[in-house]
Amino acid sequence: MNALEKRSVTALASVYAMRMLGLFMVMPVFVLLGSDLQGATPALIGFAIGAYGLSQALLQIPFGLLSDRVGRKRMIYIGLVLFAAGSLLAAATDSIYVVIAGRILQGAGAIASVLMALLSDLTREEERTKAMALVGITIGLSFSVSLVAGPLLGSVWGLSGIFYVTAALAVVALFIVAKVVPTPHTHKVSADTHPTREMVARVLNDGRLLRLDFGIFALHFALTALFLVFPTMLQDELGLAGSSHWWFYLTVMVTSFFAMVPFIIFGEKKRKMKPVLCGAIALLTLATAGLTGIGQSLWAAWVVLFFFFMAFNLLEASLPSLISKEAPAASKGTAMGVYSTSQFFGAFLGGALGGYLLQWVGVEGVLWLMAGNLAFWLLVALTMPVPSYTTSVVVRLKEVVSHGFDEIDQSLRHLPGVQDVVIVEEASTAYLKVDKQHFHEDQLAHFEFVRQGNGS
Repeated sequence: MNALEKRSVTALASVYAMRMLGLFMVMPVFVLLGSDLQGATPALIGFAIGAYGLSQALLQIPFGLLSDRVGRKRMIYIGLVLFAAGSLLAAATDSIYVVIAGRILQGAGAIASVLMALLSDLTREEERTKAMALVGITIGLSFSVSLVAGPLLGSVWGLSGIFYVTAALAVVALFIVAKVVPTPHTHKVSADTHPTREMVARVLNDGRLLRLDFGIFALHFALTALFLVFPTMLQDELGLAGSSHWWFYLTVMVTSFFAMVPFIIFGEKKRKMKPVLCGAIALLTLATAGLTGIGQSLWAAWVVLFFFFMAFNLLEASLPSLISKEAPAASKGTAMGVYSTSQFFGAFLGGALGGYLLQWVGVEGVLWLMAGNLAFWLLVALTMPVPSYTTSVVVRLKEVVSHGFDEIDQSLRHLPGVQDVVIVEEASTAYLKVDKQHFHEDQLAHFEFVRQGNGS
């Protein structure tokens, strides 16, 4: 990357991280601290935890599309202001209903797709995969940090303090966008990072993608429901004070992260991602069911949660890569938009349905809901065809007369290893899905165009 790209990626990744940190810090402590709010019931607490996911799911793609008309930075400013306003609203009240409204307002700042679109404006095609990977790593780290920071801040400043810190993070993010992130002169609508209306129907009719979309839905359904019951189990049944939860989560997250890395490497290198994926879902299901039998043993709880997050981290890292591989050519941005919508909708329903069951059935009812949800996902995953092992190659065409595009399309399709081709004539760009075992980039040298870059 050049200096401008490094600056852009670092700044946008930090904005993404601050926003995700603010959303997630409240999760491991809300069920403990939220019970003091006026009108709080287990059902309403669950709804409050997941409420941000509802507005995120509804507005994720519209925000990205609207940024084409009014500008990327303007939509990011609007989103961060909404996020800060929701945080302040939730911080300044002692009513569960106002906190729910604040969480919905937080989620209304659905700028993830806009940030990715701005990333595409500020990076070259050949550097985009690296840029997206760095943002993805930052998101994963922010989630892990939130599980440690949330209990620490909650023990010192309470629930309101966490929301005030979240609002402060949004203000810092606003400053970074205004002063650090460069302003692009033009919008480069990249199919890798930007949703398009034309591709939505194609993505929604793809059975492979729908299975993966259901997977991220089920994964975040289980995650949100977990934090409805596990913090209480730690405090009331296992005797670990809320102020000490941070070290429990810290040791679990660090060890589980390193434990899952070899499985991802094995799945990718040996082309065994389906067995690895199904094994991780099975492990996640068993760990969830195992939470019903930990009794009063803190060590048993640690071991079960270790296996839960080992599987969770593996799936969280693998699913976006599989979406990228399975998405039709020129549809990656749209596929990721639908994927993100499914993720946030899962978080919403996990909180809402989990809270309802917690109120009327109890902790075991929530755990068996999670296990049933994950077991159904395992059945869905077992019916999934073996994932393709393709990468995307973006080719910038030289000047071509209009009637020559069909000939180029056919020529590209006949190259060994090329599985799909989409040519965007207005941008003089071709998007290819290729199998690297059979495709060699020097094959493009015989055509009258120049390869611009690639991405996985």
